[in-house]
Amino acid sequence: MTAQTESGQAPDLLYSEAEEDLRAAVRSLLADRADAPTVIARTESDTPYDPQLWKALATGIGAAGLLVPEELGGQGATHREAAVVLEELGRSVAPAPYLTSSVVATEILLALGTRDAPAAALLTGLAEGRRVAVPAVPFAAAPAANACLDSLDGVVGPVADAAAADVLLVPTADGLYAVGTDAPGVRVEPLVALDLTRPLATVTLDGASGTRLADADAGRRAVDRGLLAGAGLLASEQLGLAEWCLTETVRHTRERHQFNRPVGSFQALKHRMAQLWLEVVSARAAARNAADALATGSPDTPLAVAVAQAYCSKVAVHAAEECVQLHGGIGMTWEHPAHLYLKRAKADATAYGTAGRHRETVAALMELPAP
Repeated sequence: MTAQTESGQAPDLLYSEAEEDLRAAVRSLLADRADAPTVIARTESDTPYDPQLWKALATGIGAAGLLVPEELGGQGATHREAAVVLEELGRSVAPAPYLTSSVVATEILLALGTRDAPAAALLTGLAEGRRVAVPAVPFAAAPAANACLDSLDGVVGPVADAAAADVLLVPTADGLYAVGTDAPGVRVEPLVALDLTRPLATVTLDGASGTRLADADAGRRAVDRGLLAGAGLLASEQLGLAEWCLTETVRHTRERHQFNRPVGSFQALKHRMAQLWLEVVSARAAARNAADALATGSPDTPLAVAVAQAYCSKVAVHAAEECVQLHGGIGMTWEHPAHLYLKRAKADATAYGTAGRHRETVAALMELPAP
């Protein structure tokens, strides 16, 4: 039975033809520019981000402006389309600041209202792929729990994709500011992160100056909205990651022979993969429900996001662990991409709130005893 929102409208969990066309375009681009050897090579270099890949994704396909209204140079699409892009980015674990810039930062600016000139101009730059903005909040900050500095002085970290950004959205006790990463008094120092495909950094502000976008209350609400959207669409990235792990594991166990039989024919492995398939199907429903709730402005959005994160985080980690283990010896090698997916799944499990924190949110929203 399909669940319904308070308005009686059933969420649409299916993909439209336009969404499938978008998926095909993004998958083709990533297959060409972000295959496993390329991604591994970039994680070993000093430049994990591929500017040409980002340009093709942001402007060639127009993915960067999906959430931005057409009058500001965007596509005027919804979170459903952005979720499809994130599914494909999850399948390839490509180093691209899409979640942080094109979803979270964009959602923060949209929450401020498009009439504000500085926010509107920045949104246009993001939509056109000319600029990359990321929120200067810890990557583990949960919705409705973002911390802020007293002023444009202090240290924030770890901040995801700060190394790829040219604008930081900094919440302070005085308001929300847009600060250029090349401005005096701004220092971005890379950190050694578990997930090498989404670099983290410490941001140090020492008497920096920036453009004030909103007062403290409006800025806090906008950041909360951005983090909520980020958590909801992160579930789609986790879904794409889990689907890749399942597909690759099934393929490998069909091709790998032992005792003159495909190892996938052994009943114990069949049961494990069947269980994983059930988990991935359920994760798809949860992730699509969160994306649809964000797209339609459902009053159940906080609940849909919390459910999606509480479930999809666990599924992504389990799928990646099974992928490594069922690949046997090659799954433990650096050359095989399985470790990239396990690291991304582990890192995503603590991004924008842990699964435990989201379960607490579900309990609170449904007025249940805390788990």
